[in-house]
Amino acid sequence: MASSEIDALTQALARLPGLGPRSARRAVLHLLKKREASLTPLLHALALVDERLETCSTCGNVDTANPCSICADPRRDGRALCVVEEVADLWALERSRLFPGRFHVLGGRLSALEGIRPEDLTIDALVGRIGQGGIDEVVLAMNATLEGQTTAHYLAERIERFPVRVTQLAHGLPVGGELDYLDEGTLAQALRARRPVA
Repeated sequence: MASSEIDALTQALARLPGLGPRSARRAVLHLLKKREASLTPLLHALALVDERLETCSTCGNVDTANPCSICADPRRDGRALCVVEEVADLWALERSRLFPGRFHVLGGRLSALEGIRPEDLTIDALVGRIGQGGIDEVVLAMNATLEGQTTAHYLAERIERFPVRVTQLAHGLPVGGELDYLDEGTLAQALRARRPVA
């Protein structure tokens, strides 16, 4: 059996998303076996991030600079603002390299069951950013859940007084998806959002 220190490391890794106890044990064994090539660089990288990690005061992204690299990039289109629930959503959209504008992270979504109210999110900061002007379009990139769509509807109501175009990500059939394998909610949304064949 492992020492209490190694066991504590295994338990800490097992708490990470996507890792259970068995995966954590395998990861720890790999780190210990490849100490110079894996463990030492990992410890160094974790220490650097821990030392320099900041939350962007403009958009809510996490980075090692404030403002973050996206907000500081002069090539970004400041007239388009994409609103997301969490930093993970921002990173997913940024990986696609398809959105040229800037972002705003809400820090969650409205949920009566979880007690998350508008004042618990960065909605007032979002309204303030839009109120400063210079934004032509606000893209509501909420998740296709009941809470996500409730949040999108609430945001649309809050910003309807501003002269901005409010859009939402399309929902429906995934590329390469087969109808037989899709759930009823996805099919219903795809039917509602149908468009003419070009």
